[in-house]
Amino acid sequence: MLSDPATPRFGANYVPSAGWFYSWLDYDPAAVRRDFADLAGIGLDHVRVFPVWPWIQPNRAIIRQQPIDDLLDTIDAAAEHGLSVAVDLIQGHLSSFDFLPSWALTWHKASLFEDPTVRDGLTAYCEKVAAAVATRPNVFAITLGNEVNNLWPDSPTTPEASTAWARELLTTVKKAAPDVLALHSVFDDAWYKPNHPFSPVDVVDLGELSTVHSWVFNGVSRVDGPLGPATLTHADYLVELAAAASLDPTRPVWLQEIGVPGPDIPVDLQAEFVRRTVEQVVHNPALWGITWWSSHDIDRRLLDFPDREYDLGLFTVDHRAKPAAIALAEVIAEVRSGGVQPAEATTLTAPYNLRTDLHRRAEIAPGSAFHLEWVKARTQGPVRIALP
Repeated sequence: MLSDPATPRFGANYVPSAGWFYSWLDYDPAAVRRDFADLAGIGLDHVRVFPVWPWIQPNRAIIRQQPIDDLLDTIDAAAEHGLSVAVDLIQGHLSSFDFLPSWALTWHKASLFEDPTVRDGLTAYCEKVAAAVATRPNVFAITLGNEVNNLWPDSPTTPEASTAWARELLTTVKKAAPDVLALHSVFDDAWYKPNHPFSPVDVVDLGELSTVHSWVFNGVSRVDGPLGPATLTHADYLVELAAAASLDPTRPVWLQEIGVPGPDIPVDLQAEFVRRTVEQVVHNPALWGITWWSSHDIDRRLLDFPDREYDLGLFTVDHRAKPAAIALAEVIAEVRSGGVQPAEATTLTAPYNLRTDLHRRAEIAPGSAFHLEWVKARTQGPVRIALP
């Protein structure tokens, strides 16, 4: 199942155009197919989809079949449009909202990562959904959840416990879906925050490829602005960190999320940001694929989202391709026509061992001396990162 594509994969994180993820509560097969027609039309080859955990398992003893059937129909709809599918299981965290079942909250409140009762429920959920989606031939990956480290500190954990949690659930998923990639997803605090209880080692050792999420509102856009070299190369920087920290020099890295968040990337610069960012990272030999966040905007009639979340889509809610979508389609066509050409690279040695000295993670964060040195060197060509 895991083979290096001749050119990187290109896809989108699927945000339904009608009703956001609340649409799972009132599933509309025709609306899903209209959305997937948009994505296939710009040359994408896959989608990452997000069933919502508490709506499938509202009680620890109940795993509802109807939402699983709706998920399977979504996967079938993708196949009808030539799209393969990655399924995330634990949502968990979506667009600034957390979705957890009541049996892990209120007077039942327990750590998602450490409580054995919650673990038992999660194991049953992951096993059931993974086995169901594995029946569809266009499902290529199952990720434990979307940035599960966003659920800390409300679910206390330690580096040891969070690693054990992920390893055990990945084993469950792989048993249920042996022919599908089993993956783990965290956001970049695992790389940059010294006290964060999720480690870069989780990213590069657990699961069958590494996943990184590149969001320039993490501070990197303040280094040099929306089209500065630090901002445009942040995705490539994360891919390089993951490649450097892996014990397997051939382990691929999936750029699983990247987008054009405002106000960091103003609307009139978003197309250029898309083109130049993709051009910076697409020739990296470690890159497996790029999955844009997100497919469609969020309807502004829905309330209480952070403002930047509403407009991250490649398409509007009424299916108009935005400048970011047009730019991405053009780059995809160029890459598929011309292929990738990895260039000769220089090497920069990290200030510490990225696998072991976790208390030093701030030394590679955006704006750090090492990061700025890497960005400066990157303006002259590709730069690999080596461990001391």
